[in-house]
Amino acid sequence: MFTGIVTAIGGIETIEKRGDLRVTISCPLDPATIDIGASIACSGVCLTVVDRGGTKGDAHFIVDVSAETTSRTAKDMWREGARLNLEPSLRLGDELGGHIVTGHVDAVGRVADWQPEGDSERVTIEAPAELAPFIAPKGSITVNGVSLTVNSVQDRDDGTVHFGLNIIPHTADVTTLGELGQGSEVNLEVDTIARYLHRMQVLRAG
Repeated sequence: MFTGIVTAIGGIETIEKRGDLRVTISCPLDPATIDIGASIACSGVCLTVVDRGGTKGDAHFIVDVSAETTSRTAKDMWREGARLNLEPSLRLGDELGGHIVTGHVDAVGRVADWQPEGDSERVTIEAPAELAPFIAPKGSITVNGVSLTVNSVQDRDDGTVHFGLNIIPHTADVTTLGELGQGSEVNLEVDTIARYLHRMQVLRAG
């Protein structure tokens, strides 16, 4: 379980193509705090650490990424040199600074518009139709592993949904969201509470 509060930015050093992808990710963490078998959210994707090394502030960890995972996440993230938002799994007693995040990507969205708004950036993301029931103004959503508040929602005639976000300068600086541009693909995870509420409504209607 995660909170959507990014603690570091890592980078893909190497990708070894085997049955799955074996990916080595560099990070400014302490390898002593990275346990084998631990979960780390990598731009919103929960991955299991199979090895780690390096020194404090100049560490790396290794994960295996299945074909199922690569087929359901943003394509551009699985390349050498890609930068990833990192969040270790929540520990008992940690502050829940964002919202409850599972690290399971629901769908891939696309940046439909990106405009300056004051000191921040106003971002509009297009999400597929199956996510439309779960996205509401002032609700929470995870974009590339970052917990954000939905500012506006526009349902489209084709069933897709456009939703607006504000990216403040701090968020742009400490995550990879400041690197997004028109047409960029992003990993989306809807709010867990919204998922259960929708399921309850479906059952009641049935």
